[in-house]
Amino acid sequence: MAFCLLLCIAILEITVLSAAAQTPLNCNLGTKPCKDGSECVLHQHVCDGEADCRDGSDEEDCTVACSNGRALFEYLFKCIHSYLRRNGFYSIVFINFTVLNQERVYFKVFTCFIIHIGQFLCAHGKKCIDQRQVCDGVAQCQDRSDELDCLNSMEGCVHHCDNKTRCLPDTFLCDGERDCLDGTDEANCDSDSTDYLKSHHNVAEDSNNGNATMSAPAPLKCPFGTKPCRDRIECVLYNHVCDGEADCKDGSDEEECILECERGQFQCAHGKKCIDQRQVCDGVAQCQDRSDELDCLKPMEGCVHHCDKTRCLPDTFLCDGERDCLDGTDEANCADESCNSGEFRCTSGQCLSVSMRCDGHPDCQDRSDEESCTDQECLLEEWVCDREQDCKDGSDEKNCTMVQLKCGDFQWACTSKSQCVPKAWRCDGTKDCADESDEAGCGQVATCPSHQFQCGSTWECLDTALVCNTVRNCANGSDEGGNCQAKCPDKTQCAHNCYSTPHGTRCGCKAGYRLQEDTVSCVDIDECEGGRPGVCSHLCVNTQGSFQCHCYPGYLLESDGRRCKITGEPYLLASVQTELFLFGLRSSSLDVLVSSAKKAILSLDYDWRDQKVFWVSLDSESIKWSSLDQKKRGTLVKGIKSDCIAVDWVGRNLYWIDGIGGGRIIAVGLNSTIINSMDLTVILDEDFEQPLSLALLPQKGIMFWSEIGNEVKIERAGMDGSERRVVVSHSLSWPGGLAVDTLGERIYWTDEKLRCIGSANLDGGDIELLQMMETTNPFSVTVYNDLIYWSDTRRRTIQRAHKITGKNRKVLLKRPGQPFGLKIIHPLLQTSNERPCENLRCSHLCVLGPGPKGVCKCPSGLLLAEDGLTCSNLVNSAFLLVLSPTVVTQIYLQTMHSAVDLKSWPEHLALPLPNVNEAAMLDYTLQDQTLYLADSGQSSVVLFKLKETGLVPRGQFLQLKGDTVTALALDWITLSVYWSSTKQPRLQVTSSSGEHTAVLIQDIGSLESIALHPLSGRLCFTNLAKQGEGAQVECAHMDGVKRAPVWKDAFQPTSLTFSNKGNEIYWADIGYGVIGSVRVDGTGYKEFKTGDGLTAFALSNGMLLWVTDSDTTKVWYRDDPLTKKLWFEVNTEIVSLKAYSKSSQMGSNLCSDGNGDCSHLCLALPGGRTCRCAHDHYPVNVTYCAPDQHCPAGSRPCLDGHTCFPLEKFCDGHPDCSDTSDENCVHLKGKSVKAKAPNQLPSPSFPIPADPGSTSLDNSWLVRNLEAQQCSEKHCNGNGECVETNGGISCTCGLGYSGDSCQNQLTKTMQGPLIYGAIGLCAAIVVISVLAAVVKRKTANTRRANPVAKQTSMIELEKGEGCEGASPNSDFAEVQ
Repeated sequence: MAFCLLLCIAILEITVLSAAAQTPLNCNLGTKPCKDGSECVLHQHVCDGEADCRDGSDEEDCTVACSNGRALFEYLFKCIHSYLRRNGFYSIVFINFTVLNQERVYFKVFTCFIIHIGQFLCAHGKKCIDQRQVCDGVAQCQDRSDELDCLNSMEGCVHHCDNKTRCLPDTFLCDGERDCLDGTDEANCDSDSTDYLKSHHNVAEDSNNGNATMSAPAPLKCPFGTKPCRDRIECVLYNHVCDGEADCKDGSDEEECILECERGQFQCAHGKKCIDQRQVCDGVAQCQDRSDELDCLKPMEGCVHHCDKTRCLPDTFLCDGERDCLDGTDEANCADESCNSGEFRCTSGQCLSVSMRCDGHPDCQDRSDEESCTDQECLLEEWVCDREQDCKDGSDEKNCTMVQLKCGDFQWACTSKSQCVPKAWRCDGTKDCADESDEAGCGQVATCPSHQFQCGSTWECLDTALVCNTVRNCANGSDEGGNCQAKCPDKTQCAHNCYSTPHGTRCGCKAGYRLQEDTVSCVDIDECEGGRPGVCSHLCVNTQGSFQCHCYPGYLLESDGRRCKITGEPYLLASVQTELFLFGLRSSSLDVLVSSAKKAILSLDYDWRDQKVFWVSLDSESIKWSSLDQKKRGTLVKGIKSDCIAVDWVGRNLYWIDGIGGGRIIAVGLNSTIINSMDLTVILDEDFEQPLSLALLPQKGIMFWSEIGNEVKIERAGMDGSERRVVVSHSLSWPGGLAVDTLGERIYWTDEKLRCIGSANLDGGDIELLQMMETTNPFSVTVYNDLIYWSDTRRRTIQRAHKITGKNRKVLLKRPGQPFGLKIIHPLLQTSNERPCENLRCSHLCVLGPGPKGVCKCPSGLLLAEDGLTCSNLVNSAFLLVLSPTVVTQIYLQTMHSAVDLKSWPEHLALPLPNVNEAAMLDYTLQDQTLYLADSGQSSVVLFKLKETGLVPRGQFLQLKGDTVTALALDWITLSVYWSSTKQPRLQVTSSSGEHTAVLIQDIGSLESIALHPLSGRLCFTNLAKQGEGAQVECAHMDGVKRAPVWKDAFQPTSLTFSNKGNEIYWADIGYGVIGSVRVDGTGYKEFKTGDGLTAFALSNGMLLWVTDSDTTKVWYRDDPLTKKLWFEVNTEIVSLKAYSKSSQMGSNLCSDGNGDCSHLCLALPGGRTCRCAHDHYPVNVTYCAPDQHCPAGSRPCLDGHTCFPLEKFCDGHPDCSDTSDENCVHLKGKSVKAKAPNQLPSPSFPIPADPGSTSLDNSWLVRNLEAQQCSEKHCNGNGECVETNGGISCTCGLGYSGDSCQNQLTKTMQGPLIYGAIGLCAAIVVISVLAAVVKRKTANTRRANPVAKQTSMIELEKGEGCEGASPNSDFAEVQ
């Protein structure tokens, strides 16, 4: 047993010794063991063409074929930091480096490349090297074949080495890298600097044979630029020492660090390192936390002056009177600048125009321009006791009586009642009232931020470090006592920090974070959310726990890190009464630009590209311009009436509001010459009442305007008139001047009645009103950066304040004249990267649409072709006249198919109706381009002549009193008007002169629509019978005979229209929502369902057009039997719709020539015509009429033919006739048509009552006349008169007719002799009559007893004179 135990012990000992003898060699980092395990060689000596292992294994299995460019080298990185500092730019040297262990290697600036490069085969054929290492001055091949035949000279040659085959620059010397083979570039350097690779890999080199042999680890020797850690295990770079992050494992590189920096040094944010102040913001981070490169201003063009670490200012910021650097160096050492010739230098250095010197008003801020002047300084009454010192001695603000003010709706009254402040200033933390009452009694703040403690008192927030510190910091001591002894646990659940409070421990958050509802976790506060005012002027970028402000191009961030400042000085262009001023907003320079106007300049604008200023001249009713250097002047547009202009600098156009006829927005090119009205392009002309102000936003292609009519509002549309809508309709009273804040994307306006300045976003939301004591009568407003500028016509001042808060107010200009228009001039305010119109080849005018996009527009009278570019003359003359209560809109139908389903008016011409209260219906004649319009508001029918782009009034055609026209239709051949009214519900016709009216049909319930077809001699009308009896469509001849219903099942028919041939009649039945049609004989009824809301209808060459009215007014059309199509929809009331074309009013009938020889009315019939006399005349024969004398002398009949009234009762403004026809007054002087006198002038005898007042007539004469007329129509075809002969009836034919029934029209060859004979006969009768009159006059002169009363015709009575040459008893006088 003992033997076994000894044997086991022996075997175990042998095993242990054998294992110990076989322990493998442990090679250091960067080395490789030889195959026999006896030694280690450096990796760089493997396959280098020379055996380093004794067994030669380092040269075995070597690659002999080199890659042609696809070898992969990883981790090529090392930035030599000393090069950055010496050379001032990034000089990066890369060496092959492979990470084989878990050591952390930190580099201040590093780059990792994965590069595919070519290789070079050494001459011995056993090693490949990087192609870029060839001829780099360092031999990688053992046989130095990579450095043979190389170019030796180098730029900046300072040090020669390697038998003068190398020449290095000074930056390569003592840089810690051996560049010379003989090592001379690293000789005589710091003793700590040795061969980097050897020291790093702990390799010892045999001095005898140069072979590397492995030995015990040598003492740590750190390379140049590094420092050993305290444990001597590793080295760290010097620039990693005290950089705020531990690089040594024992943390010794962050010990004994300087905590306070010396003067001229910058302390890193981690507090453990100081660097030279000049290294801050130099593009290279020296602090590990990069705090020296944070918030640095990027170098920009024009950078001249560095200050405050983050600031680099252009030269325009230096000595501009504004402190931009915190250290004030931008305003240091400033020399006084001289003024230009023609300017006066104030003592303060301000420059003014010489014309302001001694003008009785101080313009220099130090009042030096009025010193040593003979004239005494005078003040306006409004400037006395206005809280602004105007007199040098302050006498204008002395002995002022305290007046209690009545504050506005949007103001808060200070306790003193002598001052009002905006409501937003109440409890905003700033004392604005003189008595500080606006901050009194404000109560507790809503909630303190999460990084502060809220005191139990009213408004205090306290830093958490001051809570429970045994010192009472809250006013009521609520930060001490209580449970302050409670301490936070070592392992708290608080996300950020924990602190003690009198109520126990609480979790807090860092600044910029908010404590969540769980009272433990914290979430970042987005300071940029919702564009909070006061956070950033321009752009806000949220970061964790904070935010950063950025500026738009052309602006620089101010020293507060929030506000932005524009480069270059901006100027304020202002009109003060009749002068234009240019005021420097930094230098306060003041120049007079224009001073020749006689009337006030209300509106102005400028174009930076052409260096022009534009303004409205009320003197000459034109838009004038002047160059900014005042060397050139001119007129852009003449003959306009406008109070507001605006320049589109992107589309190169000028817009203005035209005040003629209800208002229009018009545009014209900026480069146009003097223009006539036909060259103007109307952008918008519908639905205006009283537009006042206009503002453009060309960057988005939109415009805004204010409306102060019955509905006060601010509207918006594309600059091409599209996408129109209301954006602000409340919080308005009198919106005057408009301005757009392009940076803040808000619209601003002045309100003279509310005495405030309002603003809203571009969609009309987020309305804010700023009402201050200084906005008593704000007229114009403009916005620039963070400020608003406004003119006050009552205080005679131009002021500015912060655009959101209204604070920091300052008076810029105060002069005796009233200030009006304002604009800020700066090139950056008129810049845009988009020029949509430059590449759009419009034939006439290109305007901007929303986007912006380019849109071609045409002047009035031209239409845009299908290519969308070319304006051409009208090819198809068919057009619509769309009637609204105050506007007629002309739309050519050829634009229909090119633009459908529109949300606004198509291409059109709006024609405002001057002096019209409420248009109800219309008709139009192409013959002389005259519009007949029924105005229900004034109970009249008025005439307008269509000329160029507007309607010219031509007087009244018909004037009623207490009555309203219900139907109207024009006979376009004779220009007679068919009409009916509420008090005269019958079909009647009035001649073109308005002198003769005849009743055609009496027994009608209510007539609301009439249609005429003069070529066929037919008319149709709607007969809305009495209640319960329904409505029907009836047709007749145009003289009222042969009346017959053609459709009896109508409900509410209107808009009657004939087809072109006149064989069909169409109408809109708004009760059933259908368009119906039927032949004039009552057959072939058809209908087309349009749906609910049908209001009007028109027909054009077989195309149906109709209007529906629901939420919006829509115009539809149908050009094929199956489908209906939406053309456009608007928010305008449409009361009537009519279609016209040349073909619709082309042709003739028997009334076309000389009124058909009728003395009064010529009425067409199918195949003929009939003459009709006025209601107060009777037919002498088939063509001629004579006055009826059935009424007493000095009176005339009503239109109903039943009663007579004295002449003074007619047109006296008071209706006397039961049908009010005595007030059918005509103020239009027309010419009646001459007619031939008949051979005999029969004088019927009627009984004349003695009562000169209202008289009932014997209607027998009417019956006889009616019977004679019916006989003439029946037996003589209306072309002659019935004559009783031998108990029978025969016809006496009129001129030009023959036959038993006057059915034959004489040929022209017969008409000539007959006409000439008749003329000769008439002439003879006239001569005889004259001679007879002379004889009788002589006889009358000799007779003095029993004179015969002279009777005078109705026309003579109306004219107030007798008819010369007529018989005293004659009832006829020729109408001239």
